[in-house]
Amino acid sequence: MIKHALLLSALIATPLAAQTHPAEAVSEDRLKGDVEKLVSFGTRHTLSVQDNPTRGIGAAVDWGLAEFKRIGAKCGDCLEVLPVGDTVTGPRIPTPTLVRNAVAIQRGTERPNEVVIVQGHIDSRVTDVMDATSDAPGANDDGSGTALVIEAARVLSGTKYPTTIIYALLSGEEQGLHGGRILADWATAQGFTVKAVLNNDIIGNSCGKDGYCEPKLVRVFSEGPRADLTERLRAAQTRFGGENDSPGRNLSRWVAGLAAKHPDEMQVRQIWRTDRMGRGGDQVPFLQQGYPAIRFSVGVEDYDHQHQDLRTEDGVFYGDTIEEMDFAYLVGVTKLNVRALDALARAPMPPKVTVDAAVRVDTELQWGAVDGAQTYTIAKRATNATEWDDAVTIVSLETPAAANAAGAQDKVITNVQKVRGDDWMFGVAACADTYCSPVSSAVPGGAFEPVGKE
Repeated sequence: MIKHALLLSALIATPLAAQTHPAEAVSEDRLKGDVEKLVSFGTRHTLSVQDNPTRGIGAAVDWGLAEFKRIGAKCGDCLEVLPVGDTVTGPRIPTPTLVRNAVAIQRGTERPNEVVIVQGHIDSRVTDVMDATSDAPGANDDGSGTALVIEAARVLSGTKYPTTIIYALLSGEEQGLHGGRILADWATAQGFTVKAVLNNDIIGNSCGKDGYCEPKLVRVFSEGPRADLTERLRAAQTRFGGENDSPGRNLSRWVAGLAAKHPDEMQVRQIWRTDRMGRGGDQVPFLQQGYPAIRFSVGVEDYDHQHQDLRTEDGVFYGDTIEEMDFAYLVGVTKLNVRALDALARAPMPPKVTVDAAVRVDTELQWGAVDGAQTYTIAKRATNATEWDDAVTIVSLETPAAANAAGAQDKVITNVQKVRGDDWMFGVAACADTYCSPVSSAVPGGAFEPVGKE
């Protein structure tokens, strides 16, 4: 066991060194070209034709797979490209239908089983969710997210990372989040340790129909109480807290903090709910399986230009066409995703942390040594504070080499002296070089893993 006794109030936060990122390689022209190609398929409705080479969902998914293969060929076949699909029926899929996702895997060099997923959905729709024949350009919803995923693969695939990155173009979202469920099931079947899921859906416009614009803000949605909570954990959270400390919520905080380091670029407005009012996205199936997942979406939606038949009424045009998009905005969201993927693929997994502060004047934190971690960062915040940097002291702990050699069974125990746990929330991040994981909260259900592993 490794033990540290710390007086947090006497320590000063250690700033992270400046990080370099491939985000500057993101191309507006390539993003626009990809959206134009997606629109050219006419409709990408999940129930549209699958065997036409130029129209329908089949052609679109085939193009996505081919594009990933072209990208992989430029880096010595560094991407493993495959369709991940299933035959589905449901309320919006009345007959058995093959739902295929286009997936590219960039294997990590040190911890290939540890994965970060970036995804967008490739299918589209018009007003009637069952209309599989009318033109449904789906430029913003979700040609924008699809283009982001492909561009991320282009600019990141030439770099070797400790952690695996998975790029995924999902089908069946508009018919019931089927592509997300298929990919989440597949990730579970592969035995992957899912560090983070970045879902990008409607990220290509900056103004709403009322003229209100948010050109420099993207919303990031995160769940509060975990979707996979058991009754035992619900009861434990009632006693120890945790309703604002799910791994998805801490992933959202981490992305917002990353954006803040680049104040002239896209910033984050955190939305502390799973998705928009009454709506959903492909992050939800991952949350249901206990994986940390967040959704990126525009700061302000334009409802005249999503889920609409192409038409003009009373001088107002309706429809999700490329002319209604803001590609400079899409570049900003893409760069933020690339920065996040680059950092997450370098950082270790967040540790699993427990706390003991009951009926005592100090607080004891305990966590297992994390593979690849060189240091650990302890964070605290007041129970009514929103962010870890509100009234927080951060300290890095050097991990002896013996700890890493001992593996995950070795425990790190830290005593936070003269800090009463009743009044504070605590968490720990694992760091390698200057890259730190999101904070993992010391609460029931705070670990970045399904609760079945608690």
